[in-house]
Amino acid sequence: MASTRFLCLLKSRAAGSCKALFRTGLCVSLKRHVSSSPSGLQSCMSAWVLDQYGTNEVLRFTEDHPVPVINSASEVMIKVHAASLNPLDLSMRGGYGAKMLKLRRDPMSVMNDGSEFPLVLGRDVSGVVVDCGSEVTHFAPGDEVWAAVPPWKQGSLAEFVTLTEYEVSLKPKILSHTEAASIPYVANTALSALVNAGGLCRDSSSNKRVLIAGGSGGVGTFSIQLLKAWGAHVTVTCSQNAEGLVRGLGADEVVDYTAEDAAEQLEMMEKFDVILDNVGGETEEWATHLLKTWSGAKYVTLVSPLLLSTDSMGLLDGTVHAGFTLHNKAIQNIVSGGVFYRWGFFAPDGPALDEVSKLVDAGKILPVVEAQFPFTQVPQAFQKLEEGHARGKTVVRVAEEDDRQAEELVQNSPEGTAESEPGVQESAKQS
Repeated sequence: MASTRFLCLLKSRAAGSCKALFRTGLCVSLKRHVSSSPSGLQSCMSAWVLDQYGTNEVLRFTEDHPVPVINSASEVMIKVHAASLNPLDLSMRGGYGAKMLKLRRDPMSVMNDGSEFPLVLGRDVSGVVVDCGSEVTHFAPGDEVWAAVPPWKQGSLAEFVTLTEYEVSLKPKILSHTEAASIPYVANTALSALVNAGGLCRDSSSNKRVLIAGGSGGVGTFSIQLLKAWGAHVTVTCSQNAEGLVRGLGADEVVDYTAEDAAEQLEMMEKFDVILDNVGGETEEWATHLLKTWSGAKYVTLVSPLLLSTDSMGLLDGTVHAGFTLHNKAIQNIVSGGVFYRWGFFAPDGPALDEVSKLVDAGKILPVVEAQFPFTQVPQAFQKLEEGHARGKTVVRVAEEDDRQAEELVQNSPEGTAESEPGVQESAKQS
């Protein structure tokens, strides 16, 4: 996949490089300096930052945050047009995963007491490439791109973000930046869980039975569409008021998890090949029994205790404790029913987003945006996310042109949101 992408994009970049340079008004030599900034002039940018962990009050807007520079020949700098929030951003605001992520950002932090602040959150980005390292071959200035920002890097709630070219993909042509920003992080997370941990793919999913626990959030709504595009049979658990949404996205069967007979409904169904758990907690106690026994069935949970353990017990003890937990559960499930128990994790993957882009442009995957906020209302966006019961994604419009487009398309509510769940459901049903 990566080699095909390399050859195709290399040809397209060679043909379109002059046009891209003219469009952006940038003169770029064949061998540029590695470290740079937009236009070579701007040194500060607007961003929402954290100076400490805590509640919504710790979010601070600044116009003096340093613009990220290209420090590697394989990096690209992106002007952010839109970003979106994920539950991980909410958790990171409170310090979730701080010890492990700080180590990932700076391996020398174990030897010193350096600070990770100021910290920029935001895991999704859709925008335009403004600069590239000297060895970048997949992209050129002017390209419209989307990407998922790894949690150990500075996020997208800022005017600019810098990523490696292997974490970036060309944005689907039919989507606006606001729509596109709702997909990358959940797409990379779902693909990592379903493919790497669940053993599914486009060629092996036909007629496979998959249960998604918690199917109305970002990962759930994307997974439904991806699995249906691959030919799988999809059952979803969600609340009753989200049934219209998930059915509109293609779910074959829906169970209201709040119903008294929810467990009985699931028990009466044919056993599943894969379960994707977006909920955690008590789900494991009843869900693993719904898998086919001794047939290679897999239970994949996205709610692992790894980062919580390192936060509470320290890096070494926490990692060891989490490892023992995974080992014990894996052994227990394989012995009792031949079921594989696995943890799923986000993995940045630009080539995987290339494949998602094709599905989007083919109309097989829709963006599911529950709410939109302008860049000035990031705290309100976090507050919306904190209310829970997500029906898709919460998007932040960073660039002014995206604000103007949104005002023409949808009517803002008093809280600053620009699209509600009924509108999302209707869009899904029409598709």
